[in-house]
Amino acid sequence: MTSIKIKAKSNAFSAERREGHSTRKATRRQSFFQFMQDEIKRLEALDRIRTSETYAATFRSICSFRSGKDFTWDEINEEEAIRYESYLKRNGKSMNTVSFYMRIFRAVYNRAVEKGLTLQHYPFKHVYTGVGKTRKRAVPLSVIKQLKQLELPLNSSLDFARDMFLFSFYTRGMSFIDMAYLKKKDLKDGFLIYRRRKTGQQLCIRWEKCMQDIIEKYPLAETGFLLPIITRQGGERRQYINAMHLVNRKLKEMPLSSPHVSQLSMYVARHSWASIALRQHIPLSVISESMGHESESTTRIYLASLDNSVIDQANACILKKL
Repeated sequence: MTSIKIKAKSNAFSAERREGHSTRKATRRQSFFQFMQDEIKRLEALDRIRTSETYAATFRSICSFRSGKDFTWDEINEEEAIRYESYLKRNGKSMNTVSFYMRIFRAVYNRAVEKGLTLQHYPFKHVYTGVGKTRKRAVPLSVIKQLKQLELPLNSSLDFARDMFLFSFYTRGMSFIDMAYLKKKDLKDGFLIYRRRKTGQQLCIRWEKCMQDIIEKYPLAETGFLLPIITRQGGERRQYINAMHLVNRKLKEMPLSSPHVSQLSMYVARHSWASIALRQHIPLSVISESMGHESESTTRIYLASLDNSVIDQANACILKKL
């Protein structure tokens, strides 16, 4: 009886080993293209839509570079990475765009290393993965004052665009996607509490009268969102994207007596708050957070030691100057 039990146990163990070996072989056979497509789907499932879109854009670029021919894992080496960098430059990509694609390519490769699909050979050590300086995006406080004081037709698309720009500025440079998904329940006890969709980090902003003035102009949508960006059920992301395009287009049509009008966009609202905040001696770590810099893990370490009331006081100081 005992020998039968041992034999059965041994057979079960052998089957388990065969199954595990088979799974590892199947995983190891997975190509780079397949793996990257799986990563894109994984990001979508985690509701990291924007990130999945950037991965998809990189995937299309790599497919074009390879003329649709998949990589073997051994082909992802220093020489191939340099060839891809040269391909991007030949096609007129800026160095920041080159770095953008390379960093995503590297991230996918590193994840494949973690999964055991390939060994780490550091193929990206001789290509550009830095971030260079971009043109100045901020506008002076005087331009924001002019924008605020403009006489615009009530409930017009220009009026809506101005409100969205100012709301972002009032809320320490909140990104448009975070504004789009704000809900009434996020506003409680005089504070707006929300999580950044990009990082999951929770932010708390003291609610000011200028913010309330904008909210009161618009009836609460059936969707329960605080701002009239997503106004109906279904197709939420498409509504957000369409609204962002509309706002950015209308901001450039503002009747301002300033050469800066041509550069107005929602992103400029974020940069402008940061630039003005710097002059108000707000810690650089806080400015980095509002700008959404790449080194957000470092930013969070710095922010962890700061009292949120200090940030709110500084924000109130900026708003009083308008």
